[in-house]
Amino acid sequence: MQKIMTRTFMWLMVMTLLLPSSSLALSANDIVGVWITPGAKSNVQISSSGGSYSGKIIWLKEPNRDGKPKTDVNNTDASKRGRKLMGLSLLSGFTFKGDHWEGQIYNPEDGKTYSCVLYLKGRNLEVRGYVMNPAFGKSQTWTKK
Repeated sequence: MQKIMTRTFMWLMVMTLLLPSSSLALSANDIVGVWITPGAKSNVQISSSGGSYSGKIIWLKEPNRDGKPKTDVNNTDASKRGRKLMGLSLLSGFTFKGDHWEGQIYNPEDGKTYSCVLYLKGRNLEVRGYVMNPAFGKSQTWTKK
């Protein structure tokens, strides 16, 4: 009887140790869905196509300026300043690297594109844009809708 109880206890301990780690493993598609940006200013839909991930604005808290749809007025390329922000692609070329995603992010507030890394933390997505080195970038947290 002692052996059976010892084996049962050992089996339960092993399962207890293994289950949390397997349930925490990330899948490449875990970022797919709709994300709310800080201050609930916009919603970004992340989707997958051909093993790459991208994200576009699908909702804006304030979609209009002076009665007209907001456009990409800060873009460094003057020919793109008339693009509507609604539907604008912010995230592009993201690939899954086992515990994070790497790609590029466009910031319509300054009209520039940055390297970017995404970290999934529960129902939150840490979005870190940077130039040259992630250590010197800026982060914001998006929440899954």
